[in-house]
Amino acid sequence: MEVKARLKYLRISPKKVRLVANLIKHKTIAEAKSQLMILPQRSKRPILKLLDSAISNAKHNFHLAEENLYIKNITVDPGPSLKRWMPRARGSASPIYRRSSHINLVLEELKNRPQKLKSVFKAEKEVIKEEKPEKKKEMKREIKKVEPKAIKKMAKREEVRVKQKIFRRKAIS
Repeated sequence: MEVKARLKYLRISPKKVRLVANLIKHKTIAEAKSQLMILPQRSKRPILKLLDSAISNAKHNFHLAEENLYIKNITVDPGPSLKRWMPRARGSASPIYRRSSHINLVLEELKNRPQKLKSVFKAEKEVIKEEKPEKKKEMKREIKKVEPKAIKKMAKREEVRVKQKIFRRKAIS
């Protein structure tokens, strides 16, 4: 079941709001809230307020649990721009556009969540569990292949490179 919430005429540029909105897309409610709490951007406050509104819509209108929801989609569209003018040299003027944005938020139940959108932490743990024994064997093989003489040569080359890179005004090609 999809739950929608909309915020219109937010007086922050859509470009700035999208930076925050894209961070919380496809995350659970708890992850999204914790992410929003630590952000320094000004647009986090209205997005957090909108998220709370969507959660209360889900609880009261559809009787869904907050723990069972995730952000399916969040879009930020441009709203109307206020056009102002700034005086410039020799009697001219340059335009100033005070942009606004519309935010659409869609929440959905975790049951319907596709497998590819699993929490990042769970996916990483699964990959680490599967690949650990194989990686150790490969690492041992690679270490055996590299001879000590080759390692010394590589170290000398690195020392020479470090000595050469002191300070240059122009790039040498």
